Amino acid sequence: MKKLLLFGILIAATTAFAQDKLVSKTGKITFEASVPAFEEVKGVNSGVTFVLNPKTGEVASQAMLKGFRFKVALMEEHFNENYVESDKYPKSTFKGKIDNFDVTALTATAKEYTIKGKLEMHGKTKDISTIAKIRKTDAGIEIISNFTVNADDFGIAIPSVVKSKVSNKVHVKTEFTVKQ
Repeated sequence: MKKLLLFGILIAATTAFAQDKLVSKTGKITFEASVPAFEEVKGVNSGVTFVLNPKTGEVASQAMLKGFRFKVALMEEHFNENYVESDKYPKSTFKGKIDNFDVTALTATAKEYTIKGKLEMHGKTKDISTIAKIRKTDAGIEIISNFTVNADDFGIAIPSVVKSKVSNKVHVKTEFTVKQ
């Protein structure tokens, strides 16, 4: 009986804690490592999980690397097998916090906030700081950011054969909407 009661309390506490967080499983990350005059190197993942704790401003996201889609199927294959090694490193995660976040101050007009945290990918972790535009919409809270990372910071080597066609600087755009 005590075990059943403890289990019930644990479930209730977990459910109450989970209600404090806003979640999206349809977030979008677009990255581009294109070089002028060569074929576009761009991937889009529209199934990214994003969590926002509106009370603390803490955020977390997770993208499955095999979820990135490219215009050219061969490019997608090379991305997964040769660059990010998605069988060995299947996901990328970000955990951080929105500085001075106040959910009650959000309006339909986007306001800029700084998000700082740690991006983990390909077995490496790097500190990231970016400006995000955050606003309230009919669909929920929208968070859009742009930042740049270097592939070699994450141990991702660009083969010399394509070094002139693929940039080491990767431009990343994130778009998340969580429901209130």
